[in-house]
Amino acid sequence: MATAAPAYIAHAPLEGSARVWGTIALSAATFMNVLDSSIANVSLPAISGDLGVSTTQGTWVITSFAVANAIAVPLTGFMTQRFGQVRLFMASVILFMMASLLCGLAPNMTTLILFRALQGFVAGPMIPLSQTLLLSSYPKAKAGLAMAMWSMTTLVAPVMGPLLGGWITDNISWPWIFYINIPVGIVAASITWALYRKRESTTHKVPIDAIGLALLVLWVGSMQLMLDKGKELDWFHSPQIITMAVVAVVGFAFFLIWELTDKHPVVDLSLFKRRNFWSGAVATAVAYGLFFGNVVLLPLWLQQWMGYTATQAGMIMAPVGLLAIFFSPIVGLTVAKIDPRRYATFSFLVFALILWMRSNFNTQADFVTIIIPTIIQGIAMAFFFIPLVTITLSGLTPDRIPAASGLSNFLRITAGAMGTSLTTTLWDNRATLHHAQLAETINQGNNAATSAMSGLASSGFSTDQVMGQINRLVDQQAYMLATNDIFYASAILFLLLIPLVWLAKPQKGGAGGDAAAGAH
Repeated sequence: MATAAPAYIAHAPLEGSARVWGTIALSAATFMNVLDSSIANVSLPAISGDLGVSTTQGTWVITSFAVANAIAVPLTGFMTQRFGQVRLFMASVILFMMASLLCGLAPNMTTLILFRALQGFVAGPMIPLSQTLLLSSYPKAKAGLAMAMWSMTTLVAPVMGPLLGGWITDNISWPWIFYINIPVGIVAASITWALYRKRESTTHKVPIDAIGLALLVLWVGSMQLMLDKGKELDWFHSPQIITMAVVAVVGFAFFLIWELTDKHPVVDLSLFKRRNFWSGAVATAVAYGLFFGNVVLLPLWLQQWMGYTATQAGMIMAPVGLLAIFFSPIVGLTVAKIDPRRYATFSFLVFALILWMRSNFNTQADFVTIIIPTIIQGIAMAFFFIPLVTITLSGLTPDRIPAASGLSNFLRITAGAMGTSLTTTLWDNRATLHHAQLAETINQGNNAATSAMSGLASSGFSTDQVMGQINRLVDQQAYMLATNDIFYASAILFLLLIPLVWLAKPQKGGAGGDAAAGAH
């Protein structure tokens, strides 16, 4: 029998050095979590080679984490009511360290994938709760600053991931990309326990919605499997993919019906009745999906078609954090005074600009040309998270923030995974199309083609070698054009997202401003 929810207890904000240490501990936990979603990307060839599987099977190291994480994140609201914010956060950090240790010790691919899924699942509540606890540590007026501190770690970690992962894999060994979490976790857990154990939120027994949870696992799992295996199995020409798509759609429909009619739903879908919540959460998710797809595409293109090493590709991606770290505190301090919709619009315009710049790259583009848009992208990132989190959470009472934060993070993570799969598939499809079009132009009447062929032949290449060289050049151009197509389309989509942000009507007082103070 579920008891009525007890009254919400508002704790006074932390002061002085306690607030500084609290921010460090919560940011460290977030950093470790976000780092783990990207650190394995560069190490995949080493892990796959070491455990004797193909790189395609190796990508499961990334996706198993993402799927389990996506399923666990929206459960945060329910688990917080049951166990309390601080206890749940502590449990999440400690279990995450244990799962990291198991990942490093995994003897084969199957156990590694299993432990990565476990790691992703226990990491679920960490990000939404670090957001919630941080907002409760700052006075209402400084909620924007709290979000700035939080978002800086979520911006820096994905950039550090590939650099750190590459360096550890090259210089130590891949299990250390997991062991690195243990000292960070110990520091985060000790400080959090010391500062927050007396600031526990009220709990009440909520019956577990087992059917809702099972349906969530079913449809998210099927959708992610479909997206991962799609390219390999030739999408809807494969009965397996069609089956997964049907299971995902039917599972999602049943999940919606069940969650909207259950008395204690595992995911609080009533949040979508709030215009600010759905416009903010959907804009964040779509923009993040576009951003993440392009973050995956750029190093892939550089390594496969431009002759860059993993470390060089990492160096192209790294400067994105520079301007983001500089501008984030400014955005955080001013978001309460300036309409967050303006900031979000500015962010989307800058994203559109840098993607348009990238859509003009050619195969002669040098390091500097490629790195300039990455540096400018830091500005877009600083103005991205904070205003959108502000819009999404505005006007919510403090007891609903863990559920709202969990649900919006779930949409963002799922969109990121979808963005990756859709981008790489479209990239290959466009490249095939461009290859066919380019190949048609290579004939006896094309002076450039005939002079290139005769030049290669006179250098002593056989006819087969000449054709191989020409084909490689055509391939390189086809993938270059496909890359341009995707960057250009993404730029247009960013512009189309702007009106969505303006559907929201943010309350005065900003971020978790209302949220943190428990307005209404």
